[in-house]
Amino acid sequence: MTELRDVEADLSRFRTRVLVASIVIVLAFVLLASRLAYLQIVRHDDLLEQAENNRTAIVPVVPNRGLILDRNGIELASNYSAYTLEVTPAKVANLEQTIDALSQVLDITARDRRRFKKLQDESKSFESLPLRTRLSDEEVAKFAAQRYRFPGVDIKARLFRNYPYGELASHVIGYIGRINQAEKEKIDDSEDQANYRGTDYIGKLGIEQSFEAQLHGGTGVDSMETSAGGRAMRRLASSPAVPGNTVQLSIDIKLQHLVEELFGERRGALVALDPKTGEILAFVSKPTFDPNLFVEGIDSESWQALNESPDKPLLNRALRGTYPPGSTYKPFMALAALETGARTPEQSILDPGFFMLGGHRFRDDKEGGHGMVNMYTSIVQSCDTYYYMLANDMGVDTIHDQLQRFGFGELTGIDIHGEVRGLLPSTDWKRRAYRRADQQKWYAGETISLGIGQGYNNFTMLQLASATATLANNGVKMKPHLVRQVVDVLTHAPTTTTHESVGEVIAKPANIAIIKKAMVGVNIEGTSAASFKGSTYTSAGKTGTAQVVQIKQNEKYVASKMEERFRDHALFTAFAPAEDPKIAMAIIVENAGFGGQSAAPIARRVIDYWLQNQYPSSDDIKAVQKSQATAPIGKPRTLTEMPWPPGAAAAASAPEKAASATPRRR
Repeated sequence: MTELRDVEADLSRFRTRVLVASIVIVLAFVLLASRLAYLQIVRHDDLLEQAENNRTAIVPVVPNRGLILDRNGIELASNYSAYTLEVTPAKVANLEQTIDALSQVLDITARDRRRFKKLQDESKSFESLPLRTRLSDEEVAKFAAQRYRFPGVDIKARLFRNYPYGELASHVIGYIGRINQAEKEKIDDSEDQANYRGTDYIGKLGIEQSFEAQLHGGTGVDSMETSAGGRAMRRLASSPAVPGNTVQLSIDIKLQHLVEELFGERRGALVALDPKTGEILAFVSKPTFDPNLFVEGIDSESWQALNESPDKPLLNRALRGTYPPGSTYKPFMALAALETGARTPEQSILDPGFFMLGGHRFRDDKEGGHGMVNMYTSIVQSCDTYYYMLANDMGVDTIHDQLQRFGFGELTGIDIHGEVRGLLPSTDWKRRAYRRADQQKWYAGETISLGIGQGYNNFTMLQLASATATLANNGVKMKPHLVRQVVDVLTHAPTTTTHESVGEVIAKPANIAIIKKAMVGVNIEGTSAASFKGSTYTSAGKTGTAQVVQIKQNEKYVASKMEERFRDHALFTAFAPAEDPKIAMAIIVENAGFGGQSAAPIARRVIDYWLQNQYPSSDDIKAVQKSQATAPIGKPRTLTEMPWPPGAAAAASAPEKAASATPRRR
C-alpha cells in the first residue's frame, strides 16, 4: 500500500524551522556583536586597566627615615640597609618544623625565635615577619641555594634604624617599632593612609614619636611587570620615595654623655637649658635603655627585664617622674613673699630650731636653730623654720597663685609627648581630688610643709628647671624645646624653632635681684660652697633634700638604718654665670640624701663643661659618682681629650612618691 505524503505541509514546516533557526542565528550574532561592541567600546578603558593590572603590580617604596642630629651635627639616629629572612605564617604548613629546618641552613638563635613568636602574637598570619635580620652575603647565598624547600620564606632587603650610641640619650631620641593594630587603625582613619603603604615601623617614643610626620618621609611607587605566577619581571615606571627630613636637636650629646657618666649607676634626672632661648642642652633620665633592642622587635625576655625592673629604666624621669622639690622651692617662696608683701628682705625671725602649730612641732634641720634669720640667710643656710612661718602667713592659695606663674603644676609645652602636670596644691584642688568631706577640707598643718617643698608638692625636673631658668632670665619665661630645627631633605632649607616667650615678666626685677643674690651666696658661703670652691665664674644655686617616707615626730632620720629606696632624694638647682646666665638646670639624684653632697657636684662639672669647655678627669668623675662633694677637682681635660664615642651607659631606678613632714639636712 503506497503512503501518501503532504509535500506542501512538509515544506511549510521546513521553511518555518529554517526561519526560526535563521532568526535565532541572527539574534545570536546581534547579541554577540552587541556584547563585542559593549566590551570594546563602552568598557574599553575599564577592561584595559584590569588587563594592565593583571600584567603589572603597584609596589610601594618605603622612604628612608630622616636623621636625628645633636646641636653640633653628630648623628644620633641613622639608617642602614640589610637582608632579612622573613616568614609569612599563613603560607607555611608547619611553622615549627620550617624554623627547625631553617636553623640547619642559617644560624637562628633562641632570642630570634622568642622575638619572632612575640611578633607573631602581635601580627596577622598573612603578614611577612622577620625571623633573622642582618644576614651576611654568605648566608643569603646559602638560603638562595635551598629556597625551593621553604615556601612562604623569603629574603628581603630592608632599611633598619640604628642608634649608634645605644643607651645614651635614649629617653630623648626614643625608638621605632612595628606598627601595632591600634596604630594601624589610627593611620587608616587619617589622611596619611596612602603615605604609610608598605611601612611596618613607626616612632614609639621620644623625638621618633613626636616628630614622626617630619621623619617618615613620602612613600614612593614602583609599577612592576609581573609573570603569571605573580613574580616581578621588570620595572615599568617609578615614582621615587622622598626621604624624611633631618631633625636637629638642641641637646649637646657630649654634655649628655658627661651627665650620664657622672650619675654612674645612680637613679635620677637632670634638665639643663639656655634661659634666654628655652633650648634644652641636656635631658637626662637614669637609668636608660638601649633603643636598638626595639628596632627588630624586642624579644619577650628582654621586654620583661625592662618592664619589670624595680629601677624602671623605661620611665622618663625628667619628663614624667614627679618629686617634691625640697628646699629648692625656697627661693620661689621667698620671691612670692616679696611680691605679696608678706616679707621684706631685712625682716628677721628667731629660729629656735622648730615651729609649733596646734601642738605639733615642725623641726628645723639644724638642731638648736639658726638664731636670727633674714631672707638672705634663710636661703644661704636653708632655714626651714623661716619657711614654716612664711607658709603659715601666706596660706596655701596665695602660695598656689604665686608659684603657678613659674609653671609649677603646669605643662611646659615641651615639644615631646608624655609630659605630666605634677601637683601644685590648693584648697580647690583638694575639694576636687577627694570625695569625703573630711578629706576635702584643707587643714592649717598641711600648709606648713609646703613652705619647704614637701607636703602635696610634686613636680617634674623639667618644671623645676624651667622655673629656675625663668628666675635666671629675670622673670622672662621661655618655652623649653628639644628640637632646634628641621631641615628639608630636598631643599636643605631649615625651619628653625621659634624662641617663644610665655607671657609677661613674672616678678619685679628688684625682687628677683634679691633672690639671685642669695642664690649666689649659696654657692659661695652656703650649703653648696664646697662643690663650687675654686670656680672662676660666679654661679647661683640652691640645694634640696626631699623626703621619700614620712618619719614619726619623735623619730630621728638615720639614712644608714633605712632601706636604700626609702632614703631622701638629693636635689640641686643652679644657673651661671650669675650676672648673664647661659645655662640653668635642675637635678635630682634619687635616694642619695643631701643635695649639696650628691647633686651639686654634678652641676659644677656641667657648668665647667658648658662655660669653660672642660671635661672632668676620670678620677674626678669617679669621685662624683661616689658623692664625694668635697673631693678636689682633678685636672680637667679639654673637649678634644674627652672619651668619645662613649661606651654603653650604665643602668639603675624609679621615683618614689614622697610624703610630708620632718625635714632633713639641706
